[in-house]
Amino acid sequence: MAKRKEDNFFSPDNAKRPRQEELEDFDKDDDEDECTVSFINGTSTLTAAEVGIIESIQLRNFMCHSMLGPFKFGSNVNFVVGNNGSGKSAVLTALIVGLGGKAIATNRGSSLKGFVKDGQTSADISITLRNRGDDAYRANVYGDSIVVQQHISMDGSRSYKLKSATGTVVSTRKEELIAILDHFNIQVDNPVSVLTQEMSKQFLQSKNEGDKYKFFMKATQLEQMKEDYSYIMETKERTKEQINQGEERLVELKRQCLEKEERFEIIAGLSTMKTNLEHLKHEMAWAVVNEIEKQLNAIRDNIKIGEDRAARLDRKMEEQQVRLHEAEKKYKDIQDKLEKISQETNARAPECMALKEDVIARKRAYNEAEVLYNRSLNEYRALKKDDEQLYKRIEELKRSADQSLEPERLERQKKISWLKERVKTIEDQENTVSQEIEQFQQAIEKDKEEHTRIKREESDVKLTLNYNQKQLKDLKDSKTDRLKRFGPYVPALLEAIDDAYRRGQFTYKPVGPLGACIHLRDPELALAIESCLKGLLQAYCCHNHADERVLQALMKKFYLPGASRPQIIVSEFQNVMYDVRHRAAYHPEFPTVLTALEIDNAVVANSLIDLRSIETVLLIKSNSVARAVMQSEKPPKNCREAFTADGDQVFAGRYYSSEYTRPKFLSRDVDSEISDLENEVANKKAQILNLQQHLSALEKDIKRNEEFLRRCQLHCKCKCNQEDEAQENKIKMKMVEKSMEQQKENMEHLKSLKIEAENKYDAIKLKVNQLADLADPLKDELNLADSEVDNQKRGKRHYEEKQKEHLDTLNKKKRELDMKEKELEEKMSQARQICPERIEVQKSASILDKEINRLRQKIQAEHASHGDREEIMRQYQEARETYLDLDNKVKTLKRFIKLLEEIMTHRYKTYQQFRRCLTLRCKLYFDNLLSQRAYCGKMNFDHKNETLTISVQPGEGNKAAFNDMRALSGGERSFSTVCFILSLWSIAESPFRCLDEFDVYMVGLNFKIS
Repeated sequence: MAKRKEDNFFSPDNAKRPRQEELEDFDKDDDEDECTVSFINGTSTLTAAEVGIIESIQLRNFMCHSMLGPFKFGSNVNFVVGNNGSGKSAVLTALIVGLGGKAIATNRGSSLKGFVKDGQTSADISITLRNRGDDAYRANVYGDSIVVQQHISMDGSRSYKLKSATGTVVSTRKEELIAILDHFNIQVDNPVSVLTQEMSKQFLQSKNEGDKYKFFMKATQLEQMKEDYSYIMETKERTKEQINQGEERLVELKRQCLEKEERFEIIAGLSTMKTNLEHLKHEMAWAVVNEIEKQLNAIRDNIKIGEDRAARLDRKMEEQQVRLHEAEKKYKDIQDKLEKISQETNARAPECMALKEDVIARKRAYNEAEVLYNRSLNEYRALKKDDEQLYKRIEELKRSADQSLEPERLERQKKISWLKERVKTIEDQENTVSQEIEQFQQAIEKDKEEHTRIKREESDVKLTLNYNQKQLKDLKDSKTDRLKRFGPYVPALLEAIDDAYRRGQFTYKPVGPLGACIHLRDPELALAIESCLKGLLQAYCCHNHADERVLQALMKKFYLPGASRPQIIVSEFQNVMYDVRHRAAYHPEFPTVLTALEIDNAVVANSLIDLRSIETVLLIKSNSVARAVMQSEKPPKNCREAFTADGDQVFAGRYYSSEYTRPKFLSRDVDSEISDLENEVANKKAQILNLQQHLSALEKDIKRNEEFLRRCQLHCKCKCNQEDEAQENKIKMKMVEKSMEQQKENMEHLKSLKIEAENKYDAIKLKVNQLADLADPLKDELNLADSEVDNQKRGKRHYEEKQKEHLDTLNKKKRELDMKEKELEEKMSQARQICPERIEVQKSASILDKEINRLRQKIQAEHASHGDREEIMRQYQEARETYLDLDNKVKTLKRFIKLLEEIMTHRYKTYQQFRRCLTLRCKLYFDNLLSQRAYCGKMNFDHKNETLTISVQPGEGNKAAFNDMRALSGGERSFSTVCFILSLWSIAESPFRCLDEFDVYMVGLNFKIS
């Protein structure tokens, strides 16, 4: 390591002596232990640098070393020598990492965690930088040295501590370290400052021409010159400020000078000053009275304002009481309406059942009458057709009667007798067939009704199956993520909320869903609590309306337009849960919803108390016990309602059954619920299969009965055509016609009765449905009204507390007024003793007090210096000289500002000349260094295109052509790299420079010359 360049290193003496010292140190090192590192401090007479150089380094658990150092470095050249593994490169690596360099810049690893010793959890680096002289960085804070401490953790993270010379931690921010490095011009990632072994091999061939030029500009601080312009302008502004301050100081000095002169002139005026002092004391006495009167007036004004505000609070209290009364009245009206609807519904239920049974009976009677009528109608039509056929047959027989013989007539008579018997037999058969037809029709009608009922039952079972399948899917999803119980988009929504909170879009991070923030003490009460809280389990809490708008915007990304979204509760977040002991329900056996839950977040608990009053709701597992507690006995104090383990809601005068059979959000045994749902789904599928099989059997039965009915009807059409048959047929037709008329009249009567019963049933059913439709919104309105009552009660309590607090403050002000009035009387009494007549005072008591003190000091000073005119004259002369000296300095600074502005006009020309000079110097030093091994080289600077081209000729004379650095051997390339670095050293400023085994690729000759 080397300090900032002081002398020309081309001097033979300077080039040889350090090498001799190094060889002597190597000889001494032969006797050292294998793991010992030697630090040889340069003891030359070179002037030591004052800022930026390294005074010491200490390592702990760094790389493979448990403890290295602290190593004290000299002010000039230092050599770090030792065997392999002794820690030479570890020191250089720690220097790079400790001063903020990246791990990859050390060529020792790609991550900081690789520098922590195996088996250890962290590593520490401590580097002390010198901070003396005029260029010291914040010397009044850090002192003569700056200690940079870095702590590296196993996860690759690091932290800084910047300490002063006394060990006080000044900063832990990396920006402060960067500012220090910039101030000292330390660049640990710049090969000009720190040259590692790998970088010496790859430096030239890894940089393109543009990068080399940028490196040259940065190493020579030409870029810094551009920044100097702004710094000079800042200096100019600061100088102007100094001039302004000097001018202000001139005014003060001039005033002091005049005061000294005045003292000289008023030595004889002590009596006048004493008179003025007494007058000031009189004014001071009444000034104190004036100030107390002003304070009294201010207090009276505050009291008046407070009384006005108290009146406003009284009015607000009255308004709040009116609103509370209206909310309670509205709640009672809705409760009465709901109770009335419930009573009316319960009253109409028996009537509705009776009318339904009456409709069914009348339908059955009408259907039976219709069957009888249709059967008689069919019989009449058949008889009429047979009568026409028999009439035609009789006419034919009459026409052929004259032509017939007697034997034939006798034969016909026998046949007629036989036919009469046949007619009787057919009539018996007809009665049998009619009965069978009626049975078939009744069977068909019954099968059709059964078919319709089973179809309706199948539809209900399918709806239940779909709901259970959806619930089963949600439960399976919630096994991997419990938050999915509250909706499929909830995990993504919560991630979006976290991201928005990190970006600062929320004042406080929203809390929700509320169901995920509560835990059950008794799992058997899960359904009861869900029935109580309902949609609040999916709700979110926001601190203010601005946070609500941000959350609404996030929800739009996850919920489709028109879809139901979770409720957002806006209430100011508090860290303490409400004290509800004075208004909470209590029962020795049954808990409230509040006590049945474990709620860690006070915001969640307060929101549920505000919106649902969970401290007033009891949880009773048994339905019968709940009825006994809430309805048979007097309800417990402060208890508004209760819920059973089945989710039923119990009030003092009514009972509502739950629509749900199992909890959806709060159940803990998810696997058991999934198993139960899977069994229920399987049962529903089996039930649907059985219903479908039953439907198929009914459809086959209906078709079979209809076929039998058709055959029976065809069989009835066979009639006899004889004359006796015709006569009997006519009689039978008359009987059938008469029966048909009676059956038709009966059927019409039954039809009117059926229609009347159906109308009555439809009317009462419609009324019941309307009552049910009216009850649902009334329940919601009842919950809203209940919340409104709670809100108004909280508002009333708020105003009561505010009024009490305001009255306490007002009373305090009145007591303060009384005290001030007493104080005023005392001060006025004291003032009258000092000055009986009140005088008008324009100045404040503080100003008068200063004037009195100043006048007293002046009188004392005059007393002390009375008769010593020489001393007063001397003080006057000193003040005048100080004033003239500062005036001269101000004028000099003004001339400096003018001269600085002239210099700035020549700055750019000087910058160009300086850049050209540095370019030539760099080329000269590079050629001179290469010539020590008979090398030749060229450096071409293109300032217009900002490129730098380097080529080297390793041979002698023209024996070899100029080659790119990549064409050289390892040793030649290392030697050329060193020459280039040393050339930059010659023209670049740096507090220190480090080389790590730069000669590792050199042969002996290169090593000796380097």
